[in-house]
Amino acid sequence: MAKRGVMVYNFAVQSNVGGTSCRGRLHDLRKSKTEMVELIQVWAALESMSARLSTLHATDAQISGLRRLLNGYQVPTEQSLADYSIVNLAFHDAIIDLGGSQTIACMTRKLLSHVRLIRRVTLNRSRAASLLDQDLQIMRALEERRTELAEFLTRQQTLDLAARVDEYRWC
Repeated sequence: MAKRGVMVYNFAVQSNVGGTSCRGRLHDLRKSKTEMVELIQVWAALESMSARLSTLHATDAQISGLRRLLNGYQVPTEQSLADYSIVNLAFHDAIIDLGGSQTIACMTRKLLSHVRLIRRVTLNRSRAASLLDQDLQIMRALEERRTELAEFLTRQQTLDLAARVDEYRWC
């Protein structure tokens, strides 16, 4: 039986114990809603810094590659929501890679299982339409090398997720 206010889920996640590698051992996790919100806030800080670094260091070809992830994607139907979720996570993962910081990439990989689960739980068709529009705004900011805007939009989108989780009634 779960305690009130604790999201109960078990899944495997990689962690690093005492080293600098992203590789580690697998273990089960249990997180409270407060802990989940804090993890999302950390993700927001790391990903937004990657967006900032992307505008400063990524090549035009690399940014064009990111655009290809979103090209031709429409507002998802109920049936294609899972596909959209995969594309959305790949887009945000690619932003982290474009930032060029191995430390940020390693840290976010440790949070990815949490964020993937949270996005799946909170995603619906209307939210997916909004996220797609936000992703296109982030993409434009990256393409135009608008550093502060790319950083802000990326951070705000993830902080909005944190707010949704905080408002969500888990128990």
